[in-house]
Amino acid sequence: MPTLIESPTQIEAAGNKPKIIREYIGRVNSQTEAASIAHMQSPPGWVEPGQTPDFDEYTVVLKGCLQIESNESTIAVNAGQAVICHAGEWVRYSTPGAEGAEYIAICLPAFSMDTVHRDDE
Repeated sequence: MPTLIESPTQIEAAGNKPKIIREYIGRVNSQTEAASIAHMQSPPGWVEPGQTPDFDEYTVVLKGCLQIESNESTIAVNAGQAVICHAGEWVRYSTPGAEGAEYIAICLPAFSMDTVHRDDE
C-alpha cells in the first residue's frame, strides 16, 4: 500500500546563516533509511562546513544558484540544472549569489549526521 507523506519536517541546517530544510522522505520524517528527499532554501551568502559523506547526493536547482566546491574544482549549478556529488568525495555547498537558492536534494542512502562527516568548524 502506498504511504502518504502529508507534510515535511523542518530540520535545522548547518552553516553560517539560517537555511530551511523541509524533509519529506528520510530518517526523520518518514523513518526511511534507503533515501532522503528534501526541499532546501538557502539565503544569499550561506555556506556550510565541508563534508565527506557516505552517501550520494543528487541535487536539482529550482531557483538561484548553488555553488559546490570540491578538491578538484568549484562549480555553479543554476536553476534548471542538476548535479551529483558522489559518496566519499569532499564537497562544500554555498549560495554566494544575491538570490540564494532553492533546490531539491536526494541522498542515497538517506542523509544522517553519522554519515555526513562534516569538517570541524
